[in-house]
Amino acid sequence: MIDYFKTQKIIHWLMAIMIMLDLNVAQKFGGDMELLDRLESRADHATAGLIVTFLFILRMILRYRYGAPELPATMPKWQVISAKAGHYGLYILMAGLIITGIISASFASDTIMIFGSYDLAFFTHNENLFSIIRNVHEFCTNAIIALIIIHILAALYHHFVVKDQTTLNMTKFWTSKTQTD
Repeated sequence: MIDYFKTQKIIHWLMAIMIMLDLNVAQKFGGDMELLDRLESRADHATAGLIVTFLFILRMILRYRYGAPELPATMPKWQVISAKAGHYGLYILMAGLIITGIISASFASDTIMIFGSYDLAFFTHNENLFSIIRNVHEFCTNAIIALIIIHILAALYHHFVVKDQTTLNMTKFWTSKTQTD
């Protein structure tokens, strides 16, 4: 495989946008908020999280089915290992955020309405379990923010320093290279 398929690129960028928006909404939780604003923000966060969940499942299916392109042959071995570890780390953290988000929402003390019609807080509130899962969710959030920053810096490094096609290929989501290109 020389390049990701168009669908894979589109899902990558849709997930990037949704995750950034969702992280922005989630950051509001730490501040002072009226209860109604907090409930609305939680609903927005949960709804965005479920959209990311759908995109993540689709992305994993496509990744399993089509794989990923080879990294540049000129890339040093430590960078190859770092790139693979970074991608798998992002996938693991996304899965961790999805799982802990759904579990913590299920045990929340207040309703969390997604798409304005379905309450995710369907279990009896358990403060101890909720607190533990919330802490894991928060750790995964901070870890994924760090990995996203590293991912962006690596993309910029490939584009401006190494000047290979790695970053450029991902930004051209309207096209996909094939073996004959």
